[in-house]
Amino acid sequence: MEEVATSKSHRALFLNTLAFTVCFAAWMMNGVLVTFLSTNRVFDWGPVEIGWLMGIPVLTGALFRLPAGILTDKYGGKPIYAGLLFFCAIPMYLLSTAETFWEFALYSAGFGMAGVSFSIGIAFSSVWYPPHRQGTALGIFGAGNAGAALTTLFAPTLLNYLTNDASDLEGWRSLPIYYAAMFIVMWIIFLIFSENKKPAHTPPDLAGMLRPLRDIRVWRFGMYYFLVFGCFVAFSQWLVPYFVNVYYLPLVTAGILASLFSLPSGVIRAAGGWMSDAWGARQVMYWVLGLSVAISFMLVIPKMEIYSPGEGILAQRPGVVTEVTETRIVVDDQVYQLKLKEKDFDALDDSIVVFPTKDTWQEALVEVGQKVGRRELLAKGVTLIYFQANVWIFAGLVIILGSVWGVGKAAVYKHIPDYFPDQVGVVGGMVGVIGGLGGFFSPIIFGYLLDATGLWTSAWMFMWVISVISLFWMHNVIVRMMRDEAPEAVSRF
Repeated sequence: MEEVATSKSHRALFLNTLAFTVCFAAWMMNGVLVTFLSTNRVFDWGPVEIGWLMGIPVLTGALFRLPAGILTDKYGGKPIYAGLLFFCAIPMYLLSTAETFWEFALYSAGFGMAGVSFSIGIAFSSVWYPPHRQGTALGIFGAGNAGAALTTLFAPTLLNYLTNDASDLEGWRSLPIYYAAMFIVMWIIFLIFSENKKPAHTPPDLAGMLRPLRDIRVWRFGMYYFLVFGCFVAFSQWLVPYFVNVYYLPLVTAGILASLFSLPSGVIRAAGGWMSDAWGARQVMYWVLGLSVAISFMLVIPKMEIYSPGEGILAQRPGVVTEVTETRIVVDDQVYQLKLKEKDFDALDDSIVVFPTKDTWQEALVEVGQKVGRRELLAKGVTLIYFQANVWIFAGLVIILGSVWGVGKAAVYKHIPDYFPDQVGVVGGMVGVIGGLGGFFSPIIFGYLLDATGLWTSAWMFMWVISVISLFWMHNVIVRMMRDEAPEAVSRF
């Protein structure tokens, strides 16, 4: 790594970030494209198939991050990055010819290799900067995550244009061709303007390069990254069908809201790198995981109307029912007033209701001429609890959570050059693999949870569980470290 940052360092960082943005935009394309194709019944795909098609590109992009990191440490980033860009253009182009689920899945797996650009870029960027600048540099590089926002923002509009507002649905096949052309243009730029560089000290053999993977710390970092990156990747795609199905929004509007989740998360990652340099990655991760627990819990509650028995009316003495109206029941000469329904919940859909609200009313159970005994139920009580899960409040919480995860992504990778300065590619690749697997498994899990529960918010239940596990694991490790290294501070911790 360099002793000081130079103009070459900044040029390398710019090119790496630009290439990563292109790769990430392509990596997330299925979130928009698959939603468009399934919504318009071009292909007959259900929630499980949609989850698989969103997850497959993420899987290949995750599994090959480790070998890509190893190759980058060994040969430098220029040949590996350039080769990746050219390779991904081929299956991306072929996607335009897909006719079946399996063809779509195969070509998606091919262009999903774009996801390995992360481990290449992390290793190739870190060698250009001194240790005290690496958190900021890697945070800036990670801002390439904003490529997901570019896809969710512009791809729906482009699909509408290519299909003439869904009147010529075969026009979707032009979208992968445009993305393939984008890969080729970036490949040419990278070949012309980038300069190769390798770490100063590289382990001589594969066994030496893989030795850091024995450290449990690597796997703990991977767990954090499963949440802050993998789940971010998953929701960058899953939010599009989420908004369409839960809030009945048009695809373009859903894409805009999904991009508002992705874009701040990518941009704020640079700020997360600076925070990690200034305050320490450990302190930053405490805030990230704590907020993730809190916000994901708030998102668990679905839009709902719950009916429950309420307070009814009992006859005070026996008699015969002489009158039944909407407002009262008369038994002999005894009048019982009915509580009427006061709220129009349909009208509330047009306003913003933050908290759950309820209404109670009573409905007659007796008829005129019916004999009733003492303590017999004349009217049943009904309670309706209504929770709007307002789309704007939901979107606001989601955007905040995405930004929190963006800070967390930088904080996780701040640890790596500190603990493994000469194996950033290998360790960063392994952490990236675990994080990428989160992006693969999460949409599939979301699909199965939705199929089993019928609740779209079951995805947020999964997020809450992962957040709690991560926070608990980190806290336990830190307390144990303090007990070993500074026992007198444990009581004050």
